[in-house]
Amino acid sequence: MGERIVIMGGGIIGLSCAFELRSRGHQVTVLEIGSCGGQASGAAAGMLAPFSENVEGPDDFFRLCAQSLRLYPSFTDRVKQVSDVPFEYTESGSMYIAYHDADILALEGRLRWQREYGSSGSLLEGGDVFRLEPKLSGKVRAALYTPEESHLYAPHYVKALEHACRLLDVHIHEHLEQVAIKDWQSTVVLEAADGRIFEGDRLVVCSGAWAQQLEAAFGLRIPVYPIRGQICAYETVEKPVHHMVFCNQGYLVAKENNTLVCGASEDVAGFETSVTEKGIERLRKWNKQAFPFLETWTPFHKWAGLRPSTQDGFPLLGALAQSGRVVMAVGHYRNGILLSPVTAQLAADSVEGKKMPDFMQAFAPERFS
Repeated sequence: MGERIVIMGGGIIGLSCAFELRSRGHQVTVLEIGSCGGQASGAAAGMLAPFSENVEGPDDFFRLCAQSLRLYPSFTDRVKQVSDVPFEYTESGSMYIAYHDADILALEGRLRWQREYGSSGSLLEGGDVFRLEPKLSGKVRAALYTPEESHLYAPHYVKALEHACRLLDVHIHEHLEQVAIKDWQSTVVLEAADGRIFEGDRLVVCSGAWAQQLEAAFGLRIPVYPIRGQICAYETVEKPVHHMVFCNQGYLVAKENNTLVCGASEDVAGFETSVTEKGIERLRKWNKQAFPFLETWTPFHKWAGLRPSTQDGFPLLGALAQSGRVVMAVGHYRNGILLSPVTAQLAADSVEGKKMPDFMQAFAPERFS
């Protein structure tokens, strides 16, 4: 019989960890202060694009993201098989566009190292660019095309994961308002605002942007801060964009539900999730430069979510050295959807005391203390 695992947080990371741990035979309880997927997870654009979003070089964070992309097909197949809930998962490929010679040189350098890490990408110029994306601005000079990258519809993915967990008999408790850690060293004991007590053998912390509130409980620095990400969407009749399209200002991605999603405008606003005119206008300014037909279009939907950013940009992932009972899985910033399969795998391995890959030292949860 497996151990009793309590998971703090019912976002994409918490649900993915719950799904993996329950699949391995553990008894799992998820504690969520609001609704499952109600914060960053449900607000995400769902891009699975480690090559496009990691532009500096093949650091440990890129390796983590690339490993997760490789796990995605099998992980989503498992979720769909258990839940019987369909969700969009589109292997569309991506294009990172460039307007100037200096940008093209940067793309060439990026392509060289990315090919060493599994990309079959190519640098497209002139007419080759517009054969893939005919409606791009004529000012676009080149694009780095990466066939391996894909995207999914995040709200439906979260719902499928939640349903899969429930069918596997994961105990999910929502709207708890507040959860306090009473013990985490000799055993695991947590108390909800209504006085309910939850006990377990091990604790997995997946509380996203709220993780910093646990510093006093663990006597540990947890520098995770909320970053507001604003996104808008256009309603379409036909699919005007065929790939995920990136530039240094943001991204555009077309979904099966006839929406074209544009993101993301970011700012520091505490835990405020309101949408601002300034944030959406910033998105509109660059996206109509990439696709001139958007000049006359108005977004029909605007929303915001809180992204849990860390001090160094890397998540906190792994068991606490001071207590093997606690595993941290927080601080995924804008890559929570992408990192859900690999985080679930590594968190479950940590719970089971398995040896971690050497590159996991970069994500050690106690590195700031």
